[in-house]
Amino acid sequence: MTEHSLTLPEIIDALVADGLVDAEQASAFKNERRHFTTETHPLVTLAERRWKSLQPPHKILDMEALTQWLAVWSGLDYLHIDPLKIDFSAVTSVMSNAYASRFRILPVQVKLDEVVIATAEPFQRNWEAEIQPILNKKIRRVIANPQDIARYQVEFYNLAKSVKGAQAKGDVTGGASNFEQLVELGKSNKQFDANDQHIVTIVDWLWQYAFEQRASDIHVEPRRDAGIVRFRIDGVLHQVYQIPMAVLNAMTSRIKILGRMDVVEKRRPQDGRLKTRTPD
Repeated sequence: MTEHSLTLPEIIDALVADGLVDAEQASAFKNERRHFTTETHPLVTLAERRWKSLQPPHKILDMEALTQWLAVWSGLDYLHIDPLKIDFSAVTSVMSNAYASRFRILPVQVKLDEVVIATAEPFQRNWEAEIQPILNKKIRRVIANPQDIARYQVEFYNLAKSVKGAQAKGDVTGGASNFEQLVELGKSNKQFDANDQHIVTIVDWLWQYAFEQRASDIHVEPRRDAGIVRFRIDGVLHQVYQIPMAVLNAMTSRIKILGRMDVVEKRRPQDGRLKTRTPD
């Protein structure tokens, strides 16, 4: 198929052809020209309609359902982006933030001989020819939710920037592998300030994804060299991060400060409380 961006009529016609959407309903919607003057991705526009699939079990055609359908329709694999499983330091080194934003793509995995890149535009491939010689790796495209791509594109690159900033402040040489090994910051034995912007960003990011994973508990467990962060999800503890102790100590202090607890006290159990607010 020729190089092009997905259009709303194209997606609607394909859904009708696959027997998911009623032809009359689709035709009436296509006559509402106001939907065609926006740069919003077609899947986002259709997901807002909350149409029910004509095929059993007649589920709502929400973003995930439409994205999965797009993957099958375009012949690419579907990927649900799980931020807890992504090596954000590696994927953000594949291409610049500006380049990823320009083509609305997001690297999600880096292997020895392959880079997996998420896109919601299966028929846009010109960028592939540009970047493949630079990476010198095979590129495998997967289909992901366009809203997730846009969101994590901002968050991964911002978080990578914070980690690099913390590296610089710790005067640490060497690269970062991922959040679970948090850039070897602890090797400098530097005492980080709990209010350092990089620590603030990391703590906020950790909480945000604990909430999204519907974790009931966050366990921050100190060890000799590296601490462990675990989430309790559906009654089961899952280890999600290993963090150098210098960073973990600063994160713990940050949480104590926000909860109005005694930062110096390390032996006596303490209770604290804080409230958070999300954009939603």
